[in-house]
Amino acid sequence: MEKMEALYFMPGNQRFRTQLDWLDSWHSFSFGQHYDASNLGHGLLRVSNEDIVQPNSGFGKHPHKDMEIITWVISGELEHQDSAGNKGTIYPGLAQKMSAGSGIWHSEMNVSKETPVHLVQMWVVPDMQGIRPGYEQVDITRQLKQTRQMIPIASGSDSDTAIRIQQKDATLWVVRLQPGESIRLPEAPYVHVFVTQGQTALEPNGALNAGDALRMQHAQARKIGALGTQVAELLIWEMQSSFE
Repeated sequence: MEKMEALYFMPGNQRFRTQLDWLDSWHSFSFGQHYDASNLGHGLLRVSNEDIVQPNSGFGKHPHKDMEIITWVISGELEHQDSAGNKGTIYPGLAQKMSAGSGIWHSEMNVSKETPVHLVQMWVVPDMQGIRPGYEQVDITRQLKQTRQMIPIASGSDSDTAIRIQQKDATLWVVRLQPGESIRLPEAPYVHVFVTQGQTALEPNGALNAGDALRMQHAQARKIGALGTQVAELLIWEMQSSFE
């Protein structure tokens, strides 16, 4: 029996919000002091935070364990350092992940004296616990300029992915669409779409703006396209299972 598609639209201004003097953070799911038992994640995606970090500030050294953490910078730069000796600067067009595995400490700082950094950080539950912690970053700027198709940023199964994660049932795609261009979303048990910039229209459900998200279960290959006069950028999780 064919399973019915389910859609849930999350307006960006209805997300949980944490505001500090150095941080403005919007949480798509329960996070930190914000808890809702009915909103713990979607598919294998446990965290999707949109952060704006002010200059000369950031997330000091703190621990993680058994989580695949992917950071996508929209504007500005973020400096990563961890207890395994990894260090890197994350900027727009760079695919980056940290496998927390058996345990790791890291910091993420905006070292600029003038420019805030705007980013999305996503956490996916791994399919194996206690692995050796790992770090990887790959620049995909050229691919983003050359194609209007979905590019796999992070995956545990796609051989063409920029970086690999310890989760065979999850793939994160990015796509940038010029006004009037469109793609078909993946068909999968779970799909999560987040608009980082621009405005889009999902067929036939209407517009999604920057900060809005769409959660799909038993997703069909729906058409989504860019509206207005700006480039639209989408982060799309295609997931074959759920952590619940």
